[in-house]
Amino acid sequence: MVYHISNATLTIEKVGEILDKKMKLALSEEAIENIKRCREFLDHKIEHSAEPIYGITTGFGSLCNISIGKEDLSQLQENLVKSHSCGCGEMVDENIVKIMLLTKIKSLSFGNSGVQVSTVQRLVDLFNEEVIPVVYQQGSLGASGDLAPLANMCLPLLGLGEVHYKGQIRPSAEVLDELGLKPVRLVSKEGLALLNGTQFMSSHAVYALLKLRKLSALADKIGALSLDVFDGRIEPFGDEVNAVRPHPGQLVTARAVRHWLKGSEMIEQPKKHVQDPYSFRCMPQVHGAVKDAISYVGNVIEIEINSPTDNPTIFPDEDIIVSAGNFHGEPIAIPMDYLAVAASELANISERRTYKLISGTRGLPSFLVANPGLNSGFMIPQYAAASIVNQSKSLCWPTSCDSIPSSQGQEDHVSMGSNSATKLVRIASNTERVLAIELMNAMQALELRRPLHTSPVLEEWYEEYRKVVPFVENDTVMSPLIEKSIEFLQTTEC
Repeated sequence: MVYHISNATLTIEKVGEILDKKMKLALSEEAIENIKRCREFLDHKIEHSAEPIYGITTGFGSLCNISIGKEDLSQLQENLVKSHSCGCGEMVDENIVKIMLLTKIKSLSFGNSGVQVSTVQRLVDLFNEEVIPVVYQQGSLGASGDLAPLANMCLPLLGLGEVHYKGQIRPSAEVLDELGLKPVRLVSKEGLALLNGTQFMSSHAVYALLKLRKLSALADKIGALSLDVFDGRIEPFGDEVNAVRPHPGQLVTARAVRHWLKGSEMIEQPKKHVQDPYSFRCMPQVHGAVKDAISYVGNVIEIEINSPTDNPTIFPDEDIIVSAGNFHGEPIAIPMDYLAVAASELANISERRTYKLISGTRGLPSFLVANPGLNSGFMIPQYAAASIVNQSKSLCWPTSCDSIPSSQGQEDHVSMGSNSATKLVRIASNTERVLAIELMNAMQALELRRPLHTSPVLEEWYEEYRKVVPFVENDTVMSPLIEKSIEFLQTTEC
């Protein structure tokens, strides 16, 4: 299958589909024409303009007033990529780097960046051949875009740097030679077009959104099972009580829980208690707020990945080249910090439900094990969940609140959105682990409620789960079971 890069909107869902189905990319005729027209305009402008053009015939950042001779314009762009390749820390997940390649190609395809078709095509080649540049998590300020990580991503265009290829990390020059691909010779503006932009930040956001959309739906399903095995009440999930405070996510959550519990023997039993703890009763409000956050941030990020975000921006039809600030990450840094808080809360309330399930109340044995004392049972998985939740909470301080001036004060306010992005992905992964622990506890509690049954759809889910995670009769090593529970969530459909 092939996805053609064009002016059509690239949705977050489509990005997920491209990755899941391992689709190839191709530049549409529209994209090729956009790129060619802009490049031809820029070449003409350089040839006939006496005025310096930032980043094209000048240096960069605080060196913007130093003019560069025509004979050195290509070297200027190559030097930019080399000097800005300052990534540090852990390697970025290969799937996120693939999204970076995809969104950079998309950004350049609008014809506002002044690149060559051959340069964009080489990015397409890397994507299609699964030659994934080695990129590091640290180094970007989130303005002027993601300079350091995008520089590392683009080193293979020059035959420099390293790449992931067929399960190995290798010098890009070796891999390009094997594939018969020669290094690209950059021309004026191209290095800046490749390095400016928000693709590091926005690709992490896309990755997190894809994960969190699924986890949000799974949280409703897991929470419904926990409610049922805790002998909870269904009344707080009715349409009437939620419609009078009609936040969209709240209504969706309430209806989802009712859907998952339709036909359950346990939920229909008479209840001795009149209220449940907030972690059960307030799922519509908390899970719903997370859904609303995901929806809002998703809309913001879709705008971002469908925009040219390098600088200067070129408008061939208007005969304008504007040096402005569309590379600044603030429009997505603040929403990513917001989403990090929401994702952390999804884990926070999940851990509280786990705590209640092991509390030895409402007819369930302490720590969900038949012989507590001799067995610790599910005591320590809750500890693990609490530890993970604490880490996520500590990551929720908004990095977009900070700014450290750079480039001798020329870049005197930055978004720090790259750190918003990497911690968002970490929190999303943490939330997945916490939900997997809750699921493991809820499935254990369900078996302890026998001969009663939950809903038919959750009983079917139980059968699938037990194929990979067994019932715990006596104490056993729990880490592998937690990992299997995580893998189950990653592969299950909701």
